[in-house]
Formats: sequence, structure tokens, C-alpha cells
Amino acid sequence: MTGTCQVFFSPMGKTVTVAAGSTVLAAIRSAGILVESICGGKGECNKCRVIHVRGDCDADAPAAVRGLTEQEVQKHYCRACQTHVSGDCEFIIPIESRTDSPKILQNHHESISEIDPAVTKHRITITRTDSHNLAHRSIQLEGYRGPRPHMTRDQLQRITTAHDTCTVTITRSGGFPEVIRIEDGDTTSRNYGLAIDLGTTTVVGLLVDLNTGRVCAGASVLNQQITHGEELLTRIAMAKTEAGRVKLQSAATGSINAVIRQLTKASGIDTGDICDTCIAGNTVMAWLLLGRDPSPLELANAEIPREPAIVLAGTLGISINPDARVFCLPDVSRFVGGDAVGDAITSGMHRSGELSLIVDLGTNGEVILGNADWMASVSCASGPAFEGAGISSGMRAMSGAIDHVTIDPSTGAVAFTTIGGAKPRGICGSGIIDAAAAMVAAGILDFTGRIIAGKPGVRDGPEGPEYVLVPGEKTATGQDILITKNDMAYLIDSKAAACGAIGVLMNTYRVGTSDVRQVFLAGAFGAYADTKKVVEFGIIPDFIHATIHGIGNGSLSGACAALLSQKKREEAVDIARRMVYIDLLVDADFIEEYAAAVYIPGKPEYFPRR
Repeated sequence: MTGTCQVFFSPMGKTVTVAAGSTVLAAIRSAGILVESICGGKGECNKCRVIHVRGDCDADAPAAVRGLTEQEVQKHYCRACQTHVSGDCEFIIPIESRTDSPKILQNHHESISEIDPAVTKHRITITRTDSHNLAHRSIQLEGYRGPRPHMTRDQLQRITTAHDTCTVTITRSGGFPEVIRIEDGDTTSRNYGLAIDLGTTTVVGLLVDLNTGRVCAGASVLNQQITHGEELLTRIAMAKTEAGRVKLQSAATGSINAVIRQLTKASGIDTGDICDTCIAGNTVMAWLLLGRDPSPLELANAEIPREPAIVLAGTLGISINPDARVFCLPDVSRFVGGDAVGDAITSGMHRSGELSLIVDLGTNGEVILGNADWMASVSCASGPAFEGAGISSGMRAMSGAIDHVTIDPSTGAVAFTTIGGAKPRGICGSGIIDAAAAMVAAGILDFTGRIIAGKPGVRDGPEGPEYVLVPGEKTATGQDILITKNDMAYLIDSKAAACGAIGVLMNTYRVGTSDVRQVFLAGAFGAYADTKKVVEFGIIPDFIHATIHGIGNGSLSGACAALLSQKKREEAVDIARRMVYIDLLVDADFIEEYAAAVYIPGKPEYFPRR
């Protein structure tokens, strides 16, 4: 098949030209439209549904409609990843497939008592003792203390021949002071840095005044990589080829630059005045940003460098001062990265004498146990269930997502709230956790996670018993919002992985539920999920003497701390070097812990009050 086709997408009103034979999903990506695509286009998740309006394509082919309901087929739905265009076409991207208006966690916690950034600006004072000899000119940097900064001969020439006041920008990111910028006049008041949480699903940034520590603006976007697959292993597979790495690196930098555009627009700050950046992300995301081949990350117990990566912003294509350094918080292991180190910095675990636990459950789950004397970590494939993905009616946290659920045990009546108060179109992670715990309390789920036939709201579905949370006449899509047998199996698997991972750390270090004094829940999981329901469902044990804290976006807070304090950067490096990592793929205890955690709530000793 040769030639090109024009593909029009509504309601976005976007047209894109692609080669004949391309998938509709490829056209969507080319148009820069973000849609649900958990499996990355492998035809496994059925989230990239579109509606064929007109034009030549194979929208009615068996592969294009596999897994769709009869009602959806009659309405000309098809799977974008399995539908190929052969002529000019038009498609509607329905509301359930879009990723618009996401609710992205931006809140962070300040943890800096003394501001000491790696980048500072200083006005130059020049004393000339011999106007014809550069060696007889004294250069003083107002307010500067420390070793003589490195500078090039050209930089020295510019400074010493300046007729008026000039300002130099000095970075210490590389371990020694060096001049990265010279400006005419006194610009010492314009010194800014960027803190970035480079997440698997979202990218969040803060624009910070490095002189005062004031946050000038905050912004967030969905990671442009999500159309290539939401799971880390899918992206690793894609990045094994050079072409795949280029696409994913471009998507990462494109997402960061989209955040920067929002930040500078909101603050009125010029990108050239942003001369430092700290980025926290999991190991896979950091490697993809740096353009590294992530193949080694597939190997159990792979040796991962624990030193921070420091590169030029211009080299990565990040749209700030090109000579600014990008400091990536160091990784610990293949799936415990700079984001987890950021969580540790934010929690203060590494400075506390009390035994603490950090739990950060997103697309990938990280768990850290320890105190000032020792720290140990694991990562678990909790999957994206806690973010609303992988569930038949699941969606990410955005407008219309059900975020909280209650069920009256006596009547079976369902009450819920949605993000933005909009008509429900699906259910997000916090809503799924609420619903599961409520279904257990109402007797709709038994302790194995089986949906009980004959209970209010339960009916027979294609997969077996399914629970109708909201009937179609009350939803924005006109389709029932369901929790199916397979949904519950997936959710149980996710919760067992999380609780089992915690159990491995507790067993390894002989820790009981009464020993832990502080529990820090990070990310959207900690910010939005009801902690009582999290324990009732058995996602985390019942730590009977612990205080539970939601630390918000700990990754972003850690990046911000490292941006404003060289001491925090040193702490980040120390945390990464000292933290023990236990790889669950080769740990014998994990199978036993996982097997016990598939029941609700889990091992009796972990839930002493049940």
C-alpha cells in the first residue's frame, strides 16, 4: 500500500497526514493528541477506542473490533491500534478515550531551613592597576565565597574588557565552581531554577527563585510517552532500538518543555534566566530522558550506577539556558530511582531515629523501610490499577472520574463523588479502592475478592458476576460503570503485590506492625486515597502505633529541596549509596507474602485489629 492519507479527528478539529496503512493510533500520536493506551498499541487493553465516521479503513475487521460490545460495534467503534487507514478518514475520539483535564498532584512540602543553591549570581567589580595588562586587573565577585571559579579565556576577556557593570552566573553542580553566563548590567535579582518530577504518567514542575526560595509558578502535563504505553516494561521494549529511544527521549523533553512554557507564561520569567534544574524520576524515566539503552533494567539484580547524572540542558533539548546543568537525583536500583530518593528526603526518614515506612504506589510501586541508621527498599509491579488503569471502567483522575464511593450495607444504595462534580464517565484509583472496601463491607465481595451472585447490583456478565456501580442512564458515556470479575482479580493482584512487598521488608528486618512509628504515603495514592480504606482492603498492613502522613508529591519536593540546597544534594547521594535494595524477582519470601496477601485483608499478624 502506497501513498498518503489525511485523517481528521474530532472534536479536536485536527487533521494529520500519514502513510497509507498506518494505524489510527499512529495518526493520533502524529497529531499530538493524548489518548488512553495502556498497552502501547499491542491490542491488549481496549482503551484506545475511536468512532469511525467516514473514509477507507479496516474499522470493521475482526482485529479492530475484538473485545468490543455489540452496542459499540453498532455505533462504529473500533480499536485505534488495530485499525489501518487506506484513504482519507474521519474519526471521533470519544470522551472515555481522551486524557483531557487530568487531576495531577502538584502539592509539595518545603524542607529547606537554609537556602544554599548550586547556582548563584554575582556582580563584578574590576580594579585596574594597569589598563594594558590583563594580569594587573583585580576581579572581585560581590558576595562570593569559595575557590576561584573556572572560566574560559573568552569569558575572562569579556569580563576584563567590560566598560560597565556585568554579572556572572556560577554553578557548582559539577563539584567545583564554574562560570556559565556573563550578562551586562546588574541582573543578580534574576536567578531562577526548575524542579521537575518526571513521572511515568505525569510531569510536574516548579519555577523557583534561587535567591529567596520562593516558588514563582507550578505547572503539570501528562507525559507524552503515555501514547507509547503506560507500563514501564512496554517503554523499555520500545527503547531497545535507537529509533524507539529517540521517540521516547523526545517525548520526555517535549513534556518538560510543555511544563516550562506554562511556567514562564504564568510568571513572565525569561527562559534564559533559568540556570539550574533538578529532576527526580524513576530509573527507567531517567534513562529514557538521558537517551540510555534501558535493556539492562530488565535483568534481576542488575548493577545500577548510584551517582547523579549531570548534563547540559542544551544537550537534552530542554528549553532553558542551554548552559544550565541538569542534576538528576541518583537511582538506587532498576526500579527504585530518584523519585524514591526524593520521597526519602521529603519524609526526613534518613535523619530520624524512629522506624519509618514510605509507600509510593503508582504505575510502579516503591517501598522504603528504615531510619537514620539503615534503609532498605523494594519495588513491586503494582500495575496502574491504583491510578485507574487496567480496569474496564477505569480512568485516570480527571474530570468526571468517580473518586469516592460508599455503599449502604443494608440497602445496597451507592453514593459517589466525581472530580469536578461532572457526570461520571469512569472510576479512578481512589474511587476503585473505596469501592472495593465498600463492597467487602456490604458483603458484595468475599475475603477472596469474589463477587457474590445475587447481591444488590450484581448481575451476570461475559466474564462472570459483575457489579454495576452506576447504570448507563446516569453516566456521561451512556455506558454502565462496572466492576467485573477480571477487574477485581487485577485489583487483588495489585494490592497483593504492594502488601507482599512491604511484608518482605518486614520479614527481612524482623519488624512487626507495632514497631513502625511513621508511615509516609507519597504521590496521588497518599494524597487522595482514604487511608482507612487502604488498610481495610489490605493494601498496607495495619501499623497500630504509627502516624500516617500524606507527603504529597514527595518526588517533586525532593527535587525542589536539591534545587535550593547543596546539602540536600549531598543527602540524596548518601541515601542512594546507603540504601539496600531487595529484588523481589529473586527473593524467596515474596511468593509466600504475595500468596497470603491475595486474601482480604491479608495475613492476620499484619491486621491485628481485624
